[in-house]
Amino acid sequence: MLVEEPHGDSCATAKSCASLDLNCFVLWLEPYMPVIHQDEFALAPHPIDMLERTVEDNGWSFERSGRDELNLSVAGKWSDHHFSFSWREDLKSLHITSTFDMRVTEEVRRQNVADLLMYVNARLWIGHFDLWHEDGSIVFRHAMIFPGAEASASQCEALLNLALEACEHYYPAFQFVLWGGKSAEDAVAAAVLECAGRA
Repeated sequence: MLVEEPHGDSCATAKSCASLDLNCFVLWLEPYMPVIHQDEFALAPHPIDMLERTVEDNGWSFERSGRDELNLSVAGKWSDHHFSFSWREDLKSLHITSTFDMRVTEEVRRQNVADLLMYVNARLWIGHFDLWHEDGSIVFRHAMIFPGAEASASQCEALLNLALEACEHYYPAFQFVLWGGKSAEDAVAAAVLECAGRA
């Protein structure tokens, strides 16, 4: 201590610092500020860990293929949906994909599905459907950016729910185009009626 307190003066130290150079305050405060910030950052939960807790709470089967990846299956009205989540640390982004259990093999069907993709994607607020040219699979994709990697459990749950909702809603439309020979507009209209009947 720089100043003794012979009379129990609780303000003695403050008075001493006030009479010294301003650096007195800098020396006291600077070592503590970065430590608090680092501790808060270190305690921030990993987005995949938060997602895993949400999946467990819903009783869905899943597996972790690494710290930054999680795969799960959810039973839907029309089919089981398989979702893959991956975390990109460099982008601070959580990415989700879901592949339908159907393949587009004929060129005519590819064009019909491509028309449906444009029709459906124009109506989606979040996420989009793709057609993989390599194997003809239909995939739903979406990603969320978390600046500072500060994701919340509600955000991760919302990402999963919106993906599940999109897949459930439009799965019948792709069936109607692939196996029913319907146009994109007719397929979506029929899917809406089908979903309403199952509700």
